Amino acid sequence: MQLQTKTHASGFTLIELMIVVAVAAILVAIAVPTYQNQIRHSRRTDAKTALLDMAVRQEKYLTLSNTYTTTASNLGYASIGVPIGGGFYNMYVCVSSAAGVQAGITACTANSGTTGTAFIVVAIPVAGSSQAKDPDCQYFAVDNTGTQYSSNNTAGTGTVTTSTCWQ
Repeated sequence: MQLQTKTHASGFTLIELMIVVAVAAILVAIAVPTYQNQIRHSRRTDAKTALLDMAVRQEKYLTLSNTYTTTASNLGYASIGVPIGGGFYNMYVCVSSAAGVQAGITACTANSGTTGTAFIVVAIPVAGSSQAKDPDCQYFAVDNTGTQYSSNNTAGTGTVTTSTCWQ
């Protein structure tokens, strides 16, 4: 007499597989936006670092020439207005001798002036880059008094977001 043995198929059922796919989808839905926010934050840091470096270079130039400048070679740059921060921001310098030039009051969206007694250095996201989709920090600025400013539009005239963007 021959004994018959039952064989059980090993593997996953369709329900088990669907549960794994659902859990994976939830994890991805949480992880991807968090990752994108962290990348956006690190690029903001690159832009702020470049602005502060430019401000230091302006102050150094002031001690040597008794004026601020927009001439890139005077500040140790090849050019100003080209992408910085990994290519995600453009940096501009506005120099003026007018009274009241401040980062939070005077907008600077392109290089202006040649020499003067006050400056504003600005970083604006490159159009079409992922930083241009940053809802809060579209305009970073530092002036000759050390005032840091940011707003939620590239003209620098939107909602003030300094406490969020300059952390």
